[in-house]
Amino acid sequence: MDANGARAYILHRLRHELPAGRTYHSLEHTLDVYASVISIAEQEGITGEGLVLLKIAALYHDAGFTVQDTDHEEAGCAIVRSVLPGYGFAEAQVEAICAMIMATRIPQQPSNELAKVLCDADLDYLGRPDFDRIGSTLFEEMRTYGALTTEREWNELQVRFLERHAYFTPTNKRLREPLKQKHLASVRAWLESHP
Repeated sequence: MDANGARAYILHRLRHELPAGRTYHSLEHTLDVYASVISIAEQEGITGEGLVLLKIAALYHDAGFTVQDTDHEEAGCAIVRSVLPGYGFAEAQVEAICAMIMATRIPQQPSNELAKVLCDADLDYLGRPDFDRIGSTLFEEMRTYGALTTEREWNELQVRFLERHAYFTPTNKRLREPLKQKHLASVRAWLESHP
């Protein structure tokens, strides 16, 4: 299993093939999720092959955006299935990575510990101090793709999303949930002050 080769391949592809309008689902986001996966996995005691597969899933989780705008998880799994065997990944490893990627589809539905870590890493920013900065890139992307137009629509969407979202790992429940609740209160306050 050549994890370094698989990593170099997808980073090159993300750098050169992601649409410019993907201001949130960008190379920066993928690298952020990758770093978060490593941090959460360490605190959750995940090592060995599981950690390797988790890191590869993080790098490939939004790769489908290089191919299409919708159902990017399926497109990402198609990339995983076509590329990773060439880097020595066994079929069971490929399918484990695809299961993790599919679990990140909203609403997230992880079925095992590794998928829970990836799902939490994917939305780690919801409970971090850079919430507003990262959120603004998603707002910009959604406007670019016509999903919404006004700041009010954006903040209404954020409230609905934050109310429904739950972290899965003990690590993120402890480290991210409290600040996420403060962000939710802040967005609600914005909506109340902008009728």
